[in-house]
Amino acid sequence: MEQTIQPARGRLAVLMPGLGAVATTLIAGVVSVRRQLAEPVGSLTQMGRMPGTDGRPVRIAEAVPLAGLDQLVFGGWDIYPDNVYESARKAAVLEDAPLRAIRGELEQIRPMPAVFDPAFVPNLHGSHVKSGKNKAALARALMDDIAGFIAANGCERAVMVWCASTEVYTQASLVHQDIDAFEQGLEDDDPAIAPSMVYAYAAIRSGVPFLNGAPNLACDVPALVQLAERCRVPIGGKDFKTGQTLMKTILAPGLQARALGIRGWYSTNILGNRDGYVLDNPENFRTKEVSKLGVLDDILRPDLNPDLYGDMHHQVRINYYPPHGDNKESWDNIDIFGWLGYRMQIKINFLCRDSILAAPVALDLALLGDLASRAGMAGVQEWLSFYFKSPQVAGGARPEHDVFRQLARLHEVLRTIADRPPAAEDAAAGPVRVHAATT
Repeated sequence: MEQTIQPARGRLAVLMPGLGAVATTLIAGVVSVRRQLAEPVGSLTQMGRMPGTDGRPVRIAEAVPLAGLDQLVFGGWDIYPDNVYESARKAAVLEDAPLRAIRGELEQIRPMPAVFDPAFVPNLHGSHVKSGKNKAALARALMDDIAGFIAANGCERAVMVWCASTEVYTQASLVHQDIDAFEQGLEDDDPAIAPSMVYAYAAIRSGVPFLNGAPNLACDVPALVQLAERCRVPIGGKDFKTGQTLMKTILAPGLQARALGIRGWYSTNILGNRDGYVLDNPENFRTKEVSKLGVLDDILRPDLNPDLYGDMHHQVRINYYPPHGDNKESWDNIDIFGWLGYRMQIKINFLCRDSILAAPVALDLALLGDLASRAGMAGVQEWLSFYFKSPQVAGGARPEHDVFRQLARLHEVLRTIADRPPAAEDAAAGPVRVHAATT
């Protein structure tokens, strides 16, 4: 039987844990684009092209049935009660004049109380948080939030994109190995279950795609992969690929393609926003470090190319520097060698705006996660690796980090989806809505 794809009809709820710098920049950007005050630069779904059936480039938004920006309804959770306008002002990513132009619409979006555990983010202290007798109760509260938001805003379906902080470094343990153990762990208030996992669980149980924009494990544990496959829900992660790592995934494939050797790659960053403050804690930085360090090994494959990359020294540093705010600055020193072993150097100083790079990534993930759901795709969506620093893969497969191969894979899957016939409309059935399931 030929697979079909459901139409992108009605409103789509875009729910984000963490209405901080990235989420508010995304929301303000979409509102500005809808009012024709700006262009969605950096968003592949809005401005990118892919090979069409005749080989000629065609806009992605015209090739596949994506939800339109006018169909999006934004909501989310945060440990601080500020509305989106207030939060955006404090994040200080966008200038005052553009924000004031859309102030009224942003002020209407207020966060729901968040699921929060200071043990996972020691440097943050918020009061706008949920209480419950255990993590199972908190998960049920999130599912009620999802269902309530969909109903209150007349949405047909929802997608969740994690835009909150990096949690302390966590490794999968026994409670994460299967869904029965995980659900018992929720009832037992198991300390190994992080807040991001509670959100992921609530989303999957509610039939809502979950995309993880931080390096936290979140849905990248066997129990939640199993649940996503069982519930036929798309999931993906981890960690938005934005500044320094984006540069690595562009440059490293080029050096490898020319068979140039690398002796060392030293990377350091300064960042002053809330993310930088969170990462000032060594255990939170460890989570980010693991995400960043895996990129080069997976691209260069020193096991296959020991003469070129076998002795490479790779080091990553992040320092909290408040004066820079959201304006991240990264330095890379790359010691390379070429013909006859002669040494050379490459130095990169990238002055980027972290949330300006992350916001269109979050938008694309929301739209493509919804597309995957309507196309009947479930479980880990490896084809979305293009957007992640540490791509989640299924079944112990090796992740792909080469940004050009990732883009080719993304185009390949979109082409497959574009070729599917639309599902037959059943007017009598009415709109399909997402409802939270019970634990």
